[in-house]
Formats: sequence, C-alpha cells, structure tokens
Amino acid sequence: MTTASQPDLKTLRVDQVGSLLRPQTLKEAFARYSAGAIKEEELRKAQDDAIREVIATQEAHHLPVVVDGEFRRTSFMESFSVVTGVEEWQTGVKTYHQILARKDTNEATSHKGQDPILLNRKRVTAKLKLLRNGLLDDFRFAQGLTDRTVKVTLISADRITQCFDSENSKSIYPTVDEFVADVVSVERQMIAQLAGAGCRYVGIDGPGYTAYVDPDSLAAMGARRENPTANMARSIKADNEVIAGYPGVTFGIHICRGNRQSMWHREGTYDDIAEKLFNGLDHQRLLLEYDTERAGSFEALRFVPKGKIAVLGLITTKVGRVESTDELRRRIDKATRYLSLEQLAISPQCGFASSIGGNLLTEEEQFRKLEIMLETAAKVWG
Repeated sequence: MTTASQPDLKTLRVDQVGSLLRPQTLKEAFARYSAGAIKEEELRKAQDDAIREVIATQEAHHLPVVVDGEFRRTSFMESFSVVTGVEEWQTGVKTYHQILARKDTNEATSHKGQDPILLNRKRVTAKLKLLRNGLLDDFRFAQGLTDRTVKVTLISADRITQCFDSENSKSIYPTVDEFVADVVSVERQMIAQLAGAGCRYVGIDGPGYTAYVDPDSLAAMGARRENPTANMARSIKADNEVIAGYPGVTFGIHICRGNRQSMWHREGTYDDIAEKLFNGLDHQRLLLEYDTERAGSFEALRFVPKGKIAVLGLITTKVGRVESTDELRRRIDKATRYLSLEQLAISPQCGFASSIGGNLLTEEEQFRKLEIMLETAAKVWG
C-alpha cells in the first residue's frame, strides 16, 4: 500500500543516490580508529549517532526515501565486503580514500582525476564466499529509526569486474565469466536477505558503464585485448541476474562519470550505449548523471522503454552552488522532448560523498540542494 511514509517507488518523482557528507565528528572517529586510538565499538557508536541524526534531518526535510548516508563506509565500493577472496581489493578501497581537510568551498571546482582502484586492479585470493552481509545490518539499524522507506546501495557486478585483476587470478578463476558468476551469486545472497528483512528499495551503483563511451577507458580495454561490446553485454546480463526474482523490491541503477572528492574521471555521452543499456537493464529506475555537458543532450532518453523511470541527475553534488527551480524546470522541459513527463524524475547527479573525504560543498548546501529538488518536483509534477 502506498502511503506518505511508504511511497510508490516506481513512480517516485525524487530520489537520492545514497551517500551524504560525513559530519566532522564521524570523520575524526574513523581517523582515530585507523590510528588505533579507539576500538571498533567506539567507532560503531559514532556511526550510530551520526546515522540517527542524518535520518532525522532527512525526515525534517520531508524526503520520501531516506538513506544512512553510507556512514559506515569509507567508500561506496565497500558495499561488497566481508567476502572471502577480495581482501586485497577491500584494503585498496579503504586506503586510497584519505580524509582530506575541507577546502574553501567558494573556490572549489570540479576537475578530472584518476580513480586508483581502476588503475591498480586487484587479484582475488580465493573463491568468493559471503561471510557476513553488512548491508543487512545497515538496513535493519536504519529502518528501525524511521517509518520511511530506507534505500540501500550495492556496487554493481560491472564495477566489481572492472576492478578485478583477471590475469593474476587465473589460479582461482581461470575465466572472467567464472568470477562474474560468483559475484552474481554473492550479491543475490545479499539482496535475498535484504528482501527478507523488508527492504523495498535497492540502489545499484553502476559507474562502470560510462567506460564504454570514455576514450581512455576504451583504449585501456584495447590494450588488454578486451572487447568493449562483449564486456558491456556480459555486465548487463550479470547486473540483471543479480536483481531477478524479487517482486517486492524496486531496483534503481545509478550511472555517472566519477565523483570522488568532486573529481570526475570519465567523459562521453550516453548516445552510443543508450539503446543497449536503457533497454537491456531490467532495473525500474535509471538514475542518470546529467549535471554537465559531459553527459550530452537528452536525446538518448528516447531509448528508455515504457515502464521505466529516468531519474535526471540535474543537481550537481560536486560544487556548492545551489541550482534554482527555474533552471531545473527548464531542463526537465527539454527532456520531455524525448521522454514523457510521466517517465521522468529528478535527483542529485551522484552521491555527496562517494568516499569519506566528501565533495567540496557544505552540509548546509547539500540539504539546500535536496530542498530545491523537492520544490522543483512539486512544481513540475504537483
């Protein structure tokens, strides 16, 4: 049943990707834990306190779907953790994200950077096996704090595969297909447990799909003698297998060009992959980065099939300037030239803190952007 606290997720006109800026007290707790100054129990308490506060703040801003901000993670990629075989990969995820000093947000600009985890792919050391579903613990805690829908985020099979050093893992997985099959199996276990606990919305982070239009990424695939078309087809199949068979759960997939500490690391419009991607993915909600010209025009939206919602990521999370409702309404109007208003929604273009350092804006600016999102949606859809 659809209620004020349990909205219809398939037609929801607003969304958020998942991560929020960590408060300074939480970042300090992570730093102290990393240095051995506090125990895990103390870090857990700091996380609990920060999550209670951020969910209450989201409720106060009348957000229909809330998140825990990924406050238990140092990186969005830690969602695939406590899994046998990926210890080296998880260590890399946790160490390359440093807790940076906040820059003057008035001077902050988004710029291109490299993503180290993609440049230094990690081998696996054993067959993948789920040891503990941290997402289940995260969901239960967050849902216990609110009657609103709690969204949980999980890294896509595509992105995991792009971080996998297949050449140095052949003793464990002779082929990439065998590795991907086990990734799917582990993620299905995670989602089955979430669904069983009452989770209604799972967001899949799929930033890897822009690799198939980015010149540097395509060149790297060529150097490894990989076929980008075959890679993308395998990834779409795997990401669909991950979410198949959960009728009570709505799935969104988020596609962007990089977001670590306000940096981006890929270019290329959706046009060359839109038909295969938008029609191929089975996710009900497509959360698409659209805050800069790097995404291209809205013309690619013509490939979004009936029954899916394209969530336009028009609100940038990379800098503090707050968009106006007028400019957002104008862009939505342009999008309706290619896709009906009933198949559109609006959101920030990405999370506000894909890693613990966070993007170059303030918490006040972050929530003002979410307010503008709600105000715009009310004016456009009523």
